[in-house]
Amino acid sequence: MARFRVAVLCLALLPLVPAMAAPLATSSAPHEVTAPSIDSFSGEYTNPNEPDTPPSFYVNNGKVTVESERQVPTELKQLEDSKFGLPDSKVTYTFSLDAGSPILTISTGSGEDTVYRRTGNAVHHVFHDYQRSEAMFPVRDGVKLHLVILKPADIATPLPFLVQRTPYGCDGTNRGSFSSGRPELAREGYIYVCGDIRGRYKSEGEFVMSRPNVDHSNPKAIDESTDTYDTVAWLLQNVPGNNGRAGFVGTSYPGFLAMEAGIDPHPAVKAISPQAPMIDVWMGDDFFHNGAFRQTYGYDYVIGLESSKESTEVSYGNDKDGKPRDGYDYFLERGSFAEDVKKSGSKVLPTWKVFLEHPAYDDVWSSRGVEQHLDSVTVPTLSVGGYYDQEDMWGPQEEYASLEPHDANHQNFLVLGPWCHGCWAGTTRHLGNIQYGEPIGKEFRERIEEKFFAHYLKDASGFDLENTASFQTGSNTWKRYAHFPPQESQPTSLHLEGAGGLSWAEPTAAATTVYVSDPANPVPYRHRPIQPTYGEGSHWRAWLTEDQRFVTDRKDVALWKLPVLKKDMVLTGEVLADIYASTSGTDNDMVVKLIDQYPDDDPDAKLRGYQLMTNEEIFRGRYLTSFAEPRPLRSGSVHEYKFSLHDVDHVFKAGHTVLVEVQSTWFPLYDRNPQTFVPNIMTAKPEDYKPATITIYSDAEHDSSLQVPLMNPCDQVECF
Repeated sequence: MARFRVAVLCLALLPLVPAMAAPLATSSAPHEVTAPSIDSFSGEYTNPNEPDTPPSFYVNNGKVTVESERQVPTELKQLEDSKFGLPDSKVTYTFSLDAGSPILTISTGSGEDTVYRRTGNAVHHVFHDYQRSEAMFPVRDGVKLHLVILKPADIATPLPFLVQRTPYGCDGTNRGSFSSGRPELAREGYIYVCGDIRGRYKSEGEFVMSRPNVDHSNPKAIDESTDTYDTVAWLLQNVPGNNGRAGFVGTSYPGFLAMEAGIDPHPAVKAISPQAPMIDVWMGDDFFHNGAFRQTYGYDYVIGLESSKESTEVSYGNDKDGKPRDGYDYFLERGSFAEDVKKSGSKVLPTWKVFLEHPAYDDVWSSRGVEQHLDSVTVPTLSVGGYYDQEDMWGPQEEYASLEPHDANHQNFLVLGPWCHGCWAGTTRHLGNIQYGEPIGKEFRERIEEKFFAHYLKDASGFDLENTASFQTGSNTWKRYAHFPPQESQPTSLHLEGAGGLSWAEPTAAATTVYVSDPANPVPYRHRPIQPTYGEGSHWRAWLTEDQRFVTDRKDVALWKLPVLKKDMVLTGEVLADIYASTSGTDNDMVVKLIDQYPDDDPDAKLRGYQLMTNEEIFRGRYLTSFAEPRPLRSGSVHEYKFSLHDVDHVFKAGHTVLVEVQSTWFPLYDRNPQTFVPNIMTAKPEDYKPATITIYSDAEHDSSLQVPLMNPCDQVECF
């Protein structure tokens, strides 16, 4: 749900500003420029820092027109002799000459200007004549759901349906938004359908967050799967010119809904692509990770989605100087989540009530988990996820892993890349400070996604993915695997030693590492100030790539490292943490991070000494024996924390250093553990929060380690 105006469960797929007008890097403004005539600036213009979606400008019927591969031809408003504006937008385009060469300055109204240079003649792209219509139709319990239908009038042959169901509103769906959000699929030509799910926007009924699946043998029972089935049945009967097939696509919450299309599917559903789907919001997606509550996200997202049938902005207010409040201070001063709700100024929203009354993994949460329903590959399934997905990293990985044992017909596919939540929808070559050298989102959409749907919905050739495609970071290359993890991947233990060392050898001497975790001074999860998740200026999208040096020197962060690597070290597969620890308290959180530290002489000045997380996760100690029944930890006793840090495909380059960090707070993304056991952390009192001494053990009996998926075919000691 990027901004709640265009919300998605973490990232808006359809940007408020056209992609070509939303630069991520700024070029220097030219000198000695003069205004050209209106005819002299026709052509294609490129930003050298983001060269993959260049806009073209030309004069059509006396009007200056802009288009790109993601923007339908749009007439501009003339503001001055050589300055033009995008209708209903703050975006302006100013043309001038620099040493006789046409240049373009684009301003988005945010204070940053970006310079483009003409690189050729204007390019005209293929845009189908999508005609828009709307419909309200009844599902099996009589509730009417709202649809927006885009049908290309310039294509005479029967076409399949491509459907996205969403809680974020379909009113803005039109030819321009489809071409901007999914340009390759729009050019391929489909009957595109956007559906408001029940209880949202123009659809009737009651909205239930992550609605549980029901017993489909009951013809009157409803869930997202049955609503999807009824949607397809209605479309086949009421929209002429279809070829009898339907595919479903969606990212985040719409990804969860696309996944539901494959559970007891309508026979016409021939392909689904759940992208960053939340599969279980307690176990590892949006709201909890291994029992640790995601405080800021649970607060912000629920306000945005449940305050009304549409979307609501979130604010933390202003400080005494009138500046936006730092979320770190905002949540620290309030204390528990119950106090957040009490002081929110809102009624107790439905999902907040669930958080407060069901903090453990009881039937309320397990009934919402989709993974137990994934016991058959009913239709070809293309799961897509990001290694740096800040919201639903686990969902697509778990979906693929759940389906893979049942994939007798080889129709379970996986694509992973170094993307934030939904960022494969963009066309850029970097995430935060990390450069990848190529537009990996565009490459995925052109080479895999477009061909997947064309193959299964239109019988087109060209889809050649055997099983998994992964963009490997470090080497910055696409890899294809017959299975993920690949057979060559060997789980190998990396042991935490005394004195802050990592070793490939099992410990021979006992050692401990000790730190004090204080809930009054928790470790921030990203650089401060922390804005509302989808607020103006928020750095939420790329926080997983932030340089970890801002916390490494804290005394409540334990650090281990390998010697500088002599050769490239390749990890492909799942990373597991196996940490033995005790606490002087009776509850504890364990945060483990695997980090690639760049050398101080890296060619990229911004990355010198940079500490980049490759894997990270949290585990709440009260759930060590049961997620359903929390229990206090015995003070001073050694406990084993064994949990997944999820998948990776990364090359730690020669000259880099492998780091492991352990800490017990990660605030305010995760609520603070009081470190004294209370029945419900959501309602903890100020006096419950106490410092605790955490001890990490390294000995033969308590061998704290990370199990890493090593691909190198040589002995690790000789290699590294």
